[in-house]
Amino acid sequence: MSTPVSGLSAVPEPDSITDRAAAPRTLSVPTAGALFWRPWTREDVPALTELMRAVDQADGRDWFTSSAEVAESFDAPVFDAAADTLVGLDADGTMRAYAWAERFPTEGANLLRVSLAGGVHPDRRGQGIGTELLTWATGRARQALAELGGDPRLLGLPGRIAAHVGDTDPAERHDLLRAAGFEPIRYFANLLRDLSAPVPAIGLEPPLRLVPWTDALEDATRLARNDAFRDHWGSQPRTPESWRAYRSSFAPQWSFVVIDESVRYEGSEQEQPGDATVAPGTPYVVGLHRGERYEHDWESQGYTAGYTGLLGVRRAYRGRRIAAALLTHAMNVYAADGMQRAELDVDTDNPTGAPGLYARLGYTKSDGSTLYTIEV
Repeated sequence: MSTPVSGLSAVPEPDSITDRAAAPRTLSVPTAGALFWRPWTREDVPALTELMRAVDQADGRDWFTSSAEVAESFDAPVFDAAADTLVGLDADGTMRAYAWAERFPTEGANLLRVSLAGGVHPDRRGQGIGTELLTWATGRARQALAELGGDPRLLGLPGRIAAHVGDTDPAERHDLLRAAGFEPIRYFANLLRDLSAPVPAIGLEPPLRLVPWTDALEDATRLARNDAFRDHWGSQPRTPESWRAYRSSFAPQWSFVVIDESVRYEGSEQEQPGDATVAPGTPYVVGLHRGERYEHDWESQGYTAGYTGLLGVRRAYRGRRIAAALLTHAMNVYAADGMQRAELDVDTDNPTGAPGLYARLGYTKSDGSTLYTIEV
């Protein structure tokens, strides 16, 4: 047994995501189903959209991924189709299965994430394709996490591989994830509100004022979002690039912010070191509502709806009815545009008490989803 020199103990190696990810050196494409496998290309967007719709219909869903949403994935801040995507085609070139290991920016992060998506056409289920496809996707996610180990800023940060399962999805989907080492960790509810019912009048006291969402307020709104969601489970800060990504469903006419007219930005560096995106003198955004429009789902759902994609209030401004004012204003705007329902999705354990607010405003659950994860 050796003795430490001069009584000094050995310094332990820094905790590395590379080690914890336990990534496979190589990935094997599925062999089940005798499909031909290759990465996605932009030319695949129409066929991928059709395949995703067939998968979702078979799973009992009444909402679907549009071609615009598929197309914008190619412009995501972190996207490498050659490494992170896979599609399986049968002998005549028809797409039958797909997978995507979605990576996210790490700037300012305290959690390293990869989210998995995929599915098998109902005509090719029961052949073992899904099991092998999940193995590939999970392995790719582990590789993506391991690749982050070379950044000293990320030492010691936890990692997460995640996949959502809808309430209507077959039980086999849950079994498949559990068998692959995933565990249910969080639950989400999709809520609807009938807009034919009266909407309560909720105002704001000066110096708070509700104003339209504008390009000039984009980064001020992003910083307000980052502050509002800092205590939300799993939430990570949005960079300018990730904030502007995935906007195909964005409805600016249904989007609003609340500003504090007694405050102006001196600049944004004091909030997020190194972030100088907000010009001095910009109004101080303290709350936000981002509306989204999914018109392609209205026929299958049987109603028209305005969707609340984001609703947040800076933590120092909570308790001043800002969220309620934003949401009721949006409901009135939805109704004025002829929408029949207001819709949103919420973490059932939201720390701000949002589910209670939604219940008081007349929202009720329509369906939901479970988040499965492997914690790394």
